[in-house]
Amino acid sequence: MDQRTKKIETVLAEDRQFHPPEAFSRQAHIPSMEEYAKLYKKSIHNPVSFWESVANELVWFQKWDKALEESEAPFYKWFVNGKTNISYNCLDRHLDSALRNKAAIIWEGEAGDQRTLTYSQLHKQVCRFANVLKKLGIGRGDRVAIYLPMVPELVISTLACARLGAVHSVIFAGFSAEAIRDRVLDCEAKLVITADGGWRRGNILPLKNIVDEAIQDCACVKHIIVVKRGENDPFPCHMKEGRDYWYHDIIDGVSAECAAVPMDSEAMLFLLYTSGTTGKPKGIIHTTGGYMVYTYITAKYVFDLKPQDVYWCTADIGWVTGHSYTVYGPLTNAATVLIYEGAPNWPDKGRFWKMVEEHAVTIFYTAPTAIRSFMKWGDEWPNKYNLSSLRLLGTVGESINPEAWIWYHQTIGKGRCPIVDTWWQTETGGIMLTPLPGATSTKPGSATLPFFGIEAAVLSEEGKEAEAGILAICRPWPGMLRGIYGDSQRYKQTYWSKWPGKYFPGDGAKKDKDGYYWILGRIDDVVNIAGHRIGTAELESVFVEHESVAEAGVIGIDHEIKGQCLVCFISLKEGRQATESLAEELKEWIAKKIGRFAMPEKIIFAADLPKTRSGKIMRRLLRDIASGRALGNVTTLADANVVEQLKKKYEED
Repeated sequence: MDQRTKKIETVLAEDRQFHPPEAFSRQAHIPSMEEYAKLYKKSIHNPVSFWESVANELVWFQKWDKALEESEAPFYKWFVNGKTNISYNCLDRHLDSALRNKAAIIWEGEAGDQRTLTYSQLHKQVCRFANVLKKLGIGRGDRVAIYLPMVPELVISTLACARLGAVHSVIFAGFSAEAIRDRVLDCEAKLVITADGGWRRGNILPLKNIVDEAIQDCACVKHIIVVKRGENDPFPCHMKEGRDYWYHDIIDGVSAECAAVPMDSEAMLFLLYTSGTTGKPKGIIHTTGGYMVYTYITAKYVFDLKPQDVYWCTADIGWVTGHSYTVYGPLTNAATVLIYEGAPNWPDKGRFWKMVEEHAVTIFYTAPTAIRSFMKWGDEWPNKYNLSSLRLLGTVGESINPEAWIWYHQTIGKGRCPIVDTWWQTETGGIMLTPLPGATSTKPGSATLPFFGIEAAVLSEEGKEAEAGILAICRPWPGMLRGIYGDSQRYKQTYWSKWPGKYFPGDGAKKDKDGYYWILGRIDDVVNIAGHRIGTAELESVFVEHESVAEAGVIGIDHEIKGQCLVCFISLKEGRQATESLAEELKEWIAKKIGRFAMPEKIIFAADLPKTRSGKIMRRLLRDIASGRALGNVTTLADANVVEQLKKKYEED
């Protein structure tokens, strides 16, 4: 066991508190701590009744027999034998009211082009595309990979799959061909939805060409649908007859009527791949009923969604934040959702704030990585624009440092907007620890208190309560993952084996005197780069694929913008020379294999890496070296001299 997990050290002391503005609380869904405490008590002491009352706010084609089945733990089931459809709940149930003509999606492309789809228009587009998918043989349980930029067709595609009971697997449109191939093969996707290109910082990414490279050896893929996005695309887009179809051609003239398929509550809704410490991406399974109920109620209460809100979550739909809080949570609440295709600094560093002003955004949800970039760019950019429409701010993806929180509160929120600092994971499906903006007094850097139905604890390695230790979730919740695709044993081992009956998220945490939770970071070897969790073993495996590399040790260290950046220690094969050009080549190698967001900050060539006698790389010592800390215990190393040599080499570089 890595010594870092024996005891979680905490050095953060933050005593400042910010109370909800009285005017906000008066209008909030949860207006006080008394109301929060009352509902939280009910959700913990009578969880079945609580979750049934939430589920009854949504449409079910068949009522469930039992709200929670625990007999085969940790393979919990929610709303057993209930039948519903999340696409229906996002769209159809809003159509018999004035909501049908309300904007569901306001979309802006990087070049400034815009589209607005009302709930009625979005419903028609989803039904038409669902009929297209049916025409291509896609039905209940089939897997569909989606590799699209942030365009309306990405939302349409996910909802169309859900309407038919097909399982969507959205792949972030910054991943490489190799990463796509791994995911397509693992889930055996029958169809891929992509675009000819996508805009990013004034350039067009050749998405279809990347997909073509990715699926060369993927016999499971029968068809590719291509959205025309890269106007004047400099990259030739080859269309293979009989396999590839232009989106606009194949949808032309198709019926806008398509009944939503009644889906079992436990039917798989989507797969989303996240990196694990074994090097193989994990296909996280989320199912229909419980996920729908959980994302609906967390979106409603955490963001205090109101009919007049214009809500903007800046996360790409390729990540779980985009699934839960751009698509499913907001649309089940009939929100108006802003979606933006491009970069926050294109054509200049005021782009986000210009959009907030132009679209009168009221709720803004982004990552600490982005906030730190905004800080670095200077106050003059947000100060150019009228941000008075904002009433609520949020953060997601990693812990936010107090300085960034204060800047966000003062410069963007002008001291009047509550901030919801949310903790959750791909695996949890939705927000787990969070302030409720009308009720909770916030502390900069703290995720504060558990959401309804979430019983959290900070435990030692042995499972005893501790002031600082490892975060644990002590009971099941509706939005929880239902497994790892094709590997039920890995699911049990990874998430449920550490403490009997408790979910192990893998994050260090502390709990203060007010019962507030503070997340201290990962305790395993997954690095968090600009909000993207990447397993070090996966990165090391990619390095070793290079013809010059014998061995690699990858770590994450603190970075003022990205949260963490990569430092890579590389041992070369005999006869290979350590040069600056090779270091640049290896950085580009990672960009090609994983994506540019994963490019290392620094590469250190070393004759050897610190290993235990059993041959395991001691990443803890690599972190000590890269962070300039005193070296920890080296008695378990096969060769203790390696560490001193590496330390000297690192300091020289």
